[in-house]
Amino acid sequence: MNLGYTAYDKSGALREGVIEASSKEEATEILRKKGLFVSSVESSGSKAGNKKSSKTYSRKKKVPAKIVAGFARELAVLVSTGTPLIDAMSSIERQTTNEAWAQVLGRVRSRLEEGDALSVALEGDRQAFDAVFRSLVAAGESSGHLDAMLMRVAVLTRKQAQIRSNVLGALMYPILLMGVGIFVVGLLIGVVLPRFSGMFETLDTALPPSTAVLMAISEFVRSYWWGVIPVFIATIFGIVWWVKSPAGQLMIGSVALRIPQLGDILRSFMTARITRLMGVLLEARVPMLDAINLTRESLGHERYQNLMTQAEQAVTRGEPISTAFGSDGLMVPSACEAIRNGEQSGRLAEVMMHVSDYLDEDNETVIKSLSSLIEPVIMIVLGILVGFVAISMFLPLFDLTATAGVQ
Repeated sequence: MNLGYTAYDKSGALREGVIEASSKEEATEILRKKGLFVSSVESSGSKAGNKKSSKTYSRKKKVPAKIVAGFARELAVLVSTGTPLIDAMSSIERQTTNEAWAQVLGRVRSRLEEGDALSVALEGDRQAFDAVFRSLVAAGESSGHLDAMLMRVAVLTRKQAQIRSNVLGALMYPILLMGVGIFVVGLLIGVVLPRFSGMFETLDTALPPSTAVLMAISEFVRSYWWGVIPVFIATIFGIVWWVKSPAGQLMIGSVALRIPQLGDILRSFMTARITRLMGVLLEARVPMLDAINLTRESLGHERYQNLMTQAEQAVTRGEPISTAFGSDGLMVPSACEAIRNGEQSGRLAEVMMHVSDYLDEDNETVIKSLSSLIEPVIMIVLGILVGFVAISMFLPLFDLTATAGVQ
């Protein structure tokens, strides 16, 4: 029968086509012998339907990593106890309280009931299950140790979610302080200063420059509040949208690498992510070129994606991967040296996992230290700003008192 397939070649290019085979397992084996990394194999009739389903879901919100990690862990436990895969999926689907996630699990279960392998069933919801997740599941199916591989996926996904949570948690309090500071300054300018304006008009003296500027700003905000507030809100949303956009992330990433201390932190985080992903993939017996390609797909920084392309080219030429990693200064030097030693000793996957664990612990300490340093800096800046507004409001009264005392 004719089976449609999606695969990647050694250069990382996507290949799609139709192959004649008696079963999906035979088609997968034929494609692997041709040097292709198989992503999915399905009947030609269902291929278009699966693509449509994937396209439909890609417009939906991405599932949080914590939910995906919990799913992998629960599924690993059920599979390890001998529960049939379809029954395990049905059990997890019934227990979930997230409606969107339940729909994802329902679609995966339906594909399993149609006879698809788990890795193929996950292919239809790429927005929830990334390429690394699917490839590890495929490796577990081919090796007959699906439960162990699912547990490894759960640990990897939970670790990534924990790192993201630590970073956001460290930044939350500074962001909250900035929000409170902006609110207080806006309250002073929009509410408090106008109450002083009538009194200032009765003073027979020139206002200090700082007070005059604040009064002009207050008058402008009061007169055009209907335009100032929407513009302010639109600006905030515009900044957030730009930061999340590919162009914004590219510019921020490029600028961050040039800032001495911040660049070192970014290098450490990206090195930890690359080594952890590649370590897990290589431990799962994923071929080196496929591991490089999958890791590149999981990176959101263009310069590091280019670095993985250089690593792929180096491996294709028969050179060690550490040569490419140490060429552009994008990786932590000590990690590059450890990777070089791991290649020489034949323990590359193990060394990469150790490097990622060490860097993650170090990065967590750095984030906590930065948070403890940023908070007092923000407090000082906000104190100076609020103090400036307060002094500017009372300065005319001080001048009037001084003038009255002289008279």
